[in-house]
Amino acid sequence: MNILSILNLEKTVKDEPLFTGATLGLEHNEKVGIVGKNGSGKSTFLKTIFGLIKPDEGEVATKNDLDMIMLDQSITYPEGCNIKDFFYLTKSRKLSLLKHYQEALLEGNTKESEHYCALIEKENCWDLELTYEAMLTELDLNKSFDTKLETLSGGELKKVAIARALALKPELLLLDEPTNHLDIKTIEYLENYLKASSMAIIIVTHDRYILNSVCTTIWELDRAHFYRHPGSYESYLERREERLKMLEKEQDRLKSILRRELIWLARGPQARTGKDKNRKDRIEQMVSEQKNVQDIAQTAFQSYEKRLGKKILSLEEISKSFDERVLFKDFSYAFKKGDKIGIIGDNGSGKSTLLDIITGYEKPDSGSIDLGINTCFGYYDQLGRDLLSEKTVLEFINDIGQNVYFGGALISSARFLELFGFPSSSHRTPINLLSGGERRRLYLISKLIMNPNFLILDEPTNDLDLETMENLEEYISSFTGIVLIVSHDRAFLDCTTQLLFVLDYPSSGQISLFPGNYSQFAEQKIAQKEEKKTKVKAEVKVKKEKKGLSYKETKEKEQIELDIDSLNEKIKELENSFATVGTTALGSLEERTRLYNEAKTELDEKEERWLELEEKNEA
Repeated sequence: MNILSILNLEKTVKDEPLFTGATLGLEHNEKVGIVGKNGSGKSTFLKTIFGLIKPDEGEVATKNDLDMIMLDQSITYPEGCNIKDFFYLTKSRKLSLLKHYQEALLEGNTKESEHYCALIEKENCWDLELTYEAMLTELDLNKSFDTKLETLSGGELKKVAIARALALKPELLLLDEPTNHLDIKTIEYLENYLKASSMAIIIVTHDRYILNSVCTTIWELDRAHFYRHPGSYESYLERREERLKMLEKEQDRLKSILRRELIWLARGPQARTGKDKNRKDRIEQMVSEQKNVQDIAQTAFQSYEKRLGKKILSLEEISKSFDERVLFKDFSYAFKKGDKIGIIGDNGSGKSTLLDIITGYEKPDSGSIDLGINTCFGYYDQLGRDLLSEKTVLEFINDIGQNVYFGGALISSARFLELFGFPSSSHRTPINLLSGGERRRLYLISKLIMNPNFLILDEPTNDLDLETMENLEEYISSFTGIVLIVSHDRAFLDCTTQLLFVLDYPSSGQISLFPGNYSQFAEQKIAQKEEKKTKVKAEVKVKKEKKGLSYKETKEKEQIELDIDSLNEKIKELENSFATVGTTALGSLEERTRLYNEAKTELDEKEERWLELEEKNEA
């Protein structure tokens, strides 16, 4: 069943068409990934679908009563807003039902309240807030509902927004770069949730794992036109390659015709007398139709970096804590030429802090760092420390280097900028007029053009489109120096690293080494989980073999049975009370929610213990 129809949609910004004639449809349960270059209009397209931006032409039609939620890149909220308040600050059909029901109760309108009560029952909306709270727990955000949003980190704020969107379970969910600021563990949870969900989804992301695992269709936005590719991201890549080959053939045909026409044009006025007067116009049209296919399928380069000495960099027993938080302790490693290392760990585990220590921006609490005299860092951090300039894009880069070596060839800084998404038309743009994403991308370019021999990248993929990311991956693969990368992009880590530093905060504060890329690390984690399950089953089997219960265990089992009955009654009473939004004899809605969660947790614990005793009694 079609739930969304996009008909001849067009939008132009600053005289540049972002998309024209976009005609697409979305089926119930379909999961679509949108791919395209930075600035091509992907986010604008999502906002147009959601109704935040009006199209210049065309229309967006949805089925009746479609519940649609959008998770934007920028999360906005009023001053003083807490986690609980934030839940209700979104456009949602389900929340609207609850609001209308509460208003009808306050007005004493029995007919209206009964009407909305029936709709709420039908859509199972009573427990939305409970689901929101549970989702926050699932995302490892252990904050109270009273926590102010301004006190949260970027990653924590993104988790709150994701929890809200998932808890509301819309029929259509729009996601704009949902993985930014998240750690890998949270991204994997989101990936698995979206994959198993019955929601229809349209997602803009550069996470290739999610595109390939979750999406059933890819919409490619290229030069203001959409191309629909059924299947996963892998299937899209195959179809895209076929399309580019056909485009290359068409370009070769145009070049051949153009060559003959230009020869004719060069013969002079007398030779052209009596010839086709429209021929010159056709030549100009062919020139305009010619597209640089290499701009679509760009192959990258090999860098020429400064020579490394025998001693590069050694870390000796370094440790770092903030207050009572021990991020890591007693870590040692001697870097070797050719090392390509990824750093992984949860948000707040100290990944960026480790990079700051290595580069001298931060001092360790203990331990030492021995740096070789020829070691030259190219450090791309998340702060953009050095990008404070009133110069234009090209002036800024030329001050660092006017030429750079690629594959043994010297190319200009202007060409280098084009490879990383800055067309020649943007080279005279003052830096202070660039967007935040463009500034960070320019900052990355400034570090690469230095020709370092020790490249350190902290989340370099956040502002790169897939094409530019592929160029960076190619750059790193041919880089003969050392590369140290912090990234939540699992595919990027697979393509660029051969060794992992695994930060185990807060469990042990240790940094362990894993010889391999992220996919191999993930496979090992799965194998370890399976091994643990097998061990637990074996232990349960051993327990079952032990006969009967002791007198103490028998009494415990009898008491647990009484407690379970009491807890079930309490839970039922609380569930019935949720039909009333205001305060009841059991307390406010928030107090009842807390009591309900506590009772459910206690019931789970009691039932688990009862099962253990029952299994032992029956053995």
